[in-house]
Amino acid sequence: MTATETRVVVVGGGMAGHRLARQVAARGGREVLLLCEEPQAPYNRVLLAEVLAGRYAPELAALTELPDQVVRRHTRVVRIDRDQHRVLCDDGSAIGYGDLVLATGSNPVLPALRGLFDDSPPASGRERWGRLPAAKTRGELPSGVFAFRTLADCADIDAYLPDVRQAVVVGGGLLGVSAARALAGRGVPTVLAHQGEHLMERQLDEDAAGLLAGHLAELGIEVHTECRVRSVLTDGERRVTGVELADGFRLDAQLLVVAVGVRPRTNLAQAAGLAVRKGIVVDDRLTTSDPRIHAVGDCAEHDGEVYGLAGPAIAQADLLARVLGGEDAVYRGSRLLTRLTLPHTDRPLDLAAFGETTPAGPQDRVVRLTDAGRGSYRKVIVRRDELGGDRLVGGVLLGDLDTVGTIADTWEGDEALSAHPLHLLTTLGTNFGGPSR
Repeated sequence: MTATETRVVVVGGGMAGHRLARQVAARGGREVLLLCEEPQAPYNRVLLAEVLAGRYAPELAALTELPDQVVRRHTRVVRIDRDQHRVLCDDGSAIGYGDLVLATGSNPVLPALRGLFDDSPPASGRERWGRLPAAKTRGELPSGVFAFRTLADCADIDAYLPDVRQAVVVGGGLLGVSAARALAGRGVPTVLAHQGEHLMERQLDEDAAGLLAGHLAELGIEVHTECRVRSVLTDGERRVTGVELADGFRLDAQLLVVAVGVRPRTNLAQAAGLAVRKGIVVDDRLTTSDPRIHAVGDCAEHDGEVYGLAGPAIAQADLLARVLGGEDAVYRGSRLLTRLTLPHTDRPLDLAAFGETTPAGPQDRVVRLTDAGRGSYRKVIVRRDELGGDRLVGGVLLGDLDTVGTIADTWEGDEALSAHPLHLLTTLGTNFGGPSR
């Protein structure tokens, strides 16, 4: 068997791809090559908000360095040749593989806002279409408009900040909240515009979201929910000057960050004829519809679920390394934990949401403790199992999470509770765990 026939080629230098390449290299027995589209060394995306806020230098977000023979930077794969078992790159090179792993991650979603792209109608909808400067190409964003997904995004936003009097962040999910608090930490007056009824509706209930909004206000962030941005306003040089809301109200802004979500990058898989739904479909061994091609991380869809969080991506990478090493390992899915820490001059606010955060039926009951004065909120969902025992199936926690760390252990263990659920919310424990985004 040749070296090419045993080589593992990993496409994508994010956290999942890096973790997998490191694990395969550490196990030995197979050559591994990690192809990274970005010019930087692989880095921890969980720390992007800390980099933008100026609390971390970009180099401190770097992941463990891999040997030069394992990683190739600034290399974009443009096609998969399944018949010849090779990938074709934008530099003209062709790289053979024994097993191919797609860890292509996700792209930020850019909503259909008027004025966001060069081929959009004018923001007011009344002016005539004008001729765009020759330097502008179709689909190019206005100056001062950024996504928030990569270290390059952080660098571009940072370079733009000196001329910013006010920033607007569109999107009140985890990414939007992280971006807003990072900008506020840099002293930039920031408005957070969210279309949903409350912040982070995928993780939080209305009460918890209200406490989060109050904490953001203390950081100087102006929060607007049920607020739909309709248009991006620009000047004659196509620099952003503000946004127009659905009700016609306008917000001034010299910086606009769009953080309304992400979408799995599946274009390579689709072009190669692999099964794709929301993400690249994989089985319990993280194998696609082609037995020699696998997928992990944000681009992978397992059992109908695309996780989009660091924890599941790492778990998938670890398991696939075992599979590629010849072990009979099976992926049964991941338990979702979202973690966010917001700084404050007096005290930080920790937030954690895990499992099911709303009751699913009469077999579920909610146990809640709230201390609005201290900004503390703790809610757990308890479900009666078929044997009559109570099991913790999810919860939302805000406040000092060091005091409720045992809740995470109980949830992860999926064991019947030995005491009343209220005991979980009042018992001191260990640290809840690291960031997961």
